[in-house]
Parts: sequence; structure tokens; C-alpha cells
Amino acid sequence: MIEKTIDLLINNKNIRFLVIFIVLDVIFGFLRSIKERKTNSTIGIDGIIRKTGMLITIVVTIILDKMVGIDLIAFIPENLKNSIGIVKVGITTLFNSLYIIFEILSIMKNMRRCEIPLPNKLNKFL
Repeated sequence: MIEKTIDLLINNKNIRFLVIFIVLDVIFGFLRSIKERKTNSTIGIDGIIRKTGMLITIVVTIILDKMVGIDLIAFIPENLKNSIGIVKVGITTLFNSLYIIFEILSIMKNMRRCEIPLPNKLNKFL
């Protein structure tokens, strides 16, 4: 069971995206702290703990998905799911998608604070 979970973590594209966005957020957060001259190890450690918690949550949800097998889009007809290319959306997919959205927002916030140009509508939203 542990080997299958590790294999799912390594081969899952969504989890790879999450890890990429976590790394980008850490990089832009570090660049922001340098620019603002507010480098603080406590804030950095808190961020790393949060991101580690996110990854642990993903591992736990993978195990839950294997045990329970909930399909959050079971109400959608099979032929529509097949044409879209989505077979099943479990708890892992839901949490992973939300975490990716939060990471993207954090990256954009850090980019804005580093004064990296963003589209006007995006700046107003942030």
C-alpha cells in the first residue's frame, strides 16, 4: 500500500504541478523578503511548515481515496466524462486543485510586491 501511494505521488501530474507551484512560491517569497529587506527565518519556517502540511494532506487524501473511493462528479454522465477526459474526481483532486489555486494567488501576490508587472485587472483583483 505504501509503495502504491509513493508511486501515485511520483507519477501524478497534478501533484507535480502543486510541487512546482510550491517551489515557485518559496522562490518569489524569498525574493520579496530580499526586496523588502525583511528576511525573517520565523516567517520562512512557518511557510515551510504550511507547505509540508499541504503535502501531508495530499498523501492522506490519496490513502482516503483508495480506501473510500468517492467520486465527486458521479452525477455527470459517463459519456460526457469520457469526452472531457476526466474519469473520476476524488478528494485528492479537490484538495490538490484548491492548493494549486492558493499557491498561484500567493505567487502573484509576491510578484506584485516585488513590483513585477502584472495585467491591470489582475493587480486590481489582488
